[in-house]
Amino acid sequence: MAGPGAMYLKFGPDIILCLCPLRVQNKDAQRYLQWLSIPAQTFNVGNYRRNDAPQPTADFFDTNNAEGERKRRAAAEAAVADMLAWFRTGGVVAILDATNSTKERRKWVSDVCAQHGIEVLFVESKCDDQEIIMANIRDVKTTSPDYRGQDPEAAAQDFLNRISNYEKSYKTIDQDGDEDEYTYLKIMNIGKQVIINRIQDYLQSRIVYYLMNLHIRPRSVWLSRHGESMYNLDGRIGGDTLLSPRGEQYARKLPELVRESVGDDRPLTVWTSTLKRTIATARFLPLHYNQLQWKALDELDSGVCDGLTYQEIKDRFPEDFAARDEDKYNYRYRGGESYRDVVIRLEPIIMELERSEDILIVTHQAVLRCIYAYFMKKDQAKSPWMNVPLHTLIKLTPRAYGTEEVRYEANIPAVSTWRGKGSTAKHENPTPESL
Repeated sequence: MAGPGAMYLKFGPDIILCLCPLRVQNKDAQRYLQWLSIPAQTFNVGNYRRNDAPQPTADFFDTNNAEGERKRRAAAEAAVADMLAWFRTGGVVAILDATNSTKERRKWVSDVCAQHGIEVLFVESKCDDQEIIMANIRDVKTTSPDYRGQDPEAAAQDFLNRISNYEKSYKTIDQDGDEDEYTYLKIMNIGKQVIINRIQDYLQSRIVYYLMNLHIRPRSVWLSRHGESMYNLDGRIGGDTLLSPRGEQYARKLPELVRESVGDDRPLTVWTSTLKRTIATARFLPLHYNQLQWKALDELDSGVCDGLTYQEIKDRFPEDFAARDEDKYNYRYRGGESYRDVVIRLEPIIMELERSEDILIVTHQAVLRCIYAYFMKKDQAKSPWMNVPLHTLIKLTPRAYGTEEVRYEANIPAVSTWRGKGSTAKHENPTPESL
């Protein structure tokens, strides 16, 4: 919504970690909001600045560099102008990605937004943990456009120099007690201390709760469907059946895939659903892995269609079959769930994932599609058509500028449970756009 009542999410300031943690948080916030179908967009001032200064050295960010200051100001003004235009098209949450480490810059942002009836939530993430700082510098120097193609050590030193330049003018929000009128969230040392000021509505509270659960320590999430089940062989949906013989093979192979991807000594927590086929798939994993069962990870509830094939659903409930084909994301089975319902019940899982470190999730096709879409910033409305094959381990590693994906194939045959739109085929091969 544009105009009065519109919500504006502002990220900054952070001088200790500079752009590192904010880069993670703004990407995560946009991803989370879009996953919930809330129109959200990031306006990265650095991208605008790179039009005039593609790979500047740290001197560009020196407070005594008048030309650098002029270009940085112009970039911020261009980003805010585009942000305001985006609100007029129906945007709900805009994320202005910039340090805004001075009181003067924050006042300018606040005043401009107030003129357009836009609420501002400032978010400051501050950290003095040197290990975390260096981990983020390593991430940025390998993924940031500012350092692409440069020597890693030289990039790291330049980035440290850039931080030093920001420190010269940095003022933490409300440091002098004269910014109390702002709505803000301050997170110190990855959540060890949190200060919340003037949070007033539901959406702000939801965003704050999400951000409080984030951390920027390196971690990965591994995703796997259960091994092939007896219902998979028959082309039936739902149920609580056991694994097929090939599914049993995958259960025995999974520890090897995990060891190849995770290593022997790295701590890992395993989450499964409460259904037999996921628990059976995870039962051969090392005993020192803590295993938890989540009802929220159970497969999409197909209601009266549970245990039926797609052909049987078409024969018994032709109108429902057509309606689901038309809008698979929003269609709710009679007495069951829709993909949208699954996203809502997965929100606590997402919160727990964001506050945890390395996690392996063994669950079901619809659930993994929703989780995968979240991490990969995919349109949730398209998630029902994504290909998440059986007998495959997927490793997702969130980075500053996106999520890296690696797939490990077990090389154990399994049926395809992917189903094309408008088709009643028992087992199909996915179309290229679903891969």
